Amino acid sequence: MSRHATPAAVRPAAAGLQRRVAGLAASRLPVAVWAVLVLAATACLVCAMVPVGPEWLGVTGSVTIAGTYAWALAARTGGRPVIFGTLAVALGLLAVWADQAVLATGAAVLTTAVAAVLGVMATVPARTFAGAVRECVIGMGLAAVGAMAAVGFEPAIDVTRFEYLGLGIALISAEILVFRLGAGLHGLGRRGVLIVAIGAALLLATLLYAELLRRYGSTGLVDWLLEQVDWSREHLGAFPRPIVAVLGVPALAYGCHMRARRRQGWWVCAFGVAATSPVATSLGNPAVELSEVALSAGYGLVVGLVLAFVVIRLDLALTGTRGRRSRVAEQAAAVRPEPRRTAALL
Repeated sequence: MSRHATPAAVRPAAAGLQRRVAGLAASRLPVAVWAVLVLAATACLVCAMVPVGPEWLGVTGSVTIAGTYAWALAARTGGRPVIFGTLAVALGLLAVWADQAVLATGAAVLTTAVAAVLGVMATVPARTFAGAVRECVIGMGLAAVGAMAAVGFEPAIDVTRFEYLGLGIALISAEILVFRLGAGLHGLGRRGVLIVAIGAALLLATLLYAELLRRYGSTGLVDWLLEQVDWSREHLGAFPRPIVAVLGVPALAYGCHMRARRRQGWWVCAFGVAATSPVATSLGNPAVELSEVALSAGYGLVVGLVLAFVVIRLDLALTGTRGRRSRVAEQAAAVRPEPRRTAALL
């Protein structure tokens, strides 16, 4: 009698386990399909840049990336991924079919903006500095694929306007999303207000420094700065973009570090588009070689991570307890919950 009771008792638990496994597999299927589409589209874009293969590989990869990135951003932010993904594909196909410079340029700009914002929204909280480094690499990597997709539309652009427009759209979009993720303005607190004010000042300074130097800087100072840039390009192959190294990467790394502890870290992460947007628009200048673009992004990442490390250590020293054991305990306690990378934030 008892021998037959055990299988009967186990049967409901086994059925429940099977349902959970089936549900997990079903939830992972869209992510797997998305990853396959992104990898295939990236391969098409690489072949178009070499170039190898038929001419349609470039536009096919661009339209696919535009659709998959829009789908992912909508899914990540609690929107309607099917609607926005389909709309992005339709706009991309319209730009290709119409063969108009305005439509191609618009599709390219929107693709860079979506890629830049997705690079920030796809990050997760980082309890350690190594985790923050990982998130910066992932964010800039997603933006780099967006850069190839933008070029695949073959836009006719003014480089400066293209970069500023992409950054502006990405920054506004990120701020709108972060307003919800960061519990609105009342979720900032005094510390958050100070951090956002510093980020805004750095953004303004890095955007205007070249124009201010040209108009009001002394000739000797401008010539000295240009000499440093030329020396770096000649001996190191590239020069890191100040907005990436000084603001974008430190903000993204520090923001992910703060998100593991406080919700207001999302407001810091919003300035991470200052790293992802320049990467997403980096291939828009045909006068700059691909190797220089890659090295510039790499140098900006390294310099920015050094600054982020200093900022994080200062933050822990001023607000946390001192000592190695205390830092280890603080990292272990930094478990503020957030959905996993492939789940909706809202």
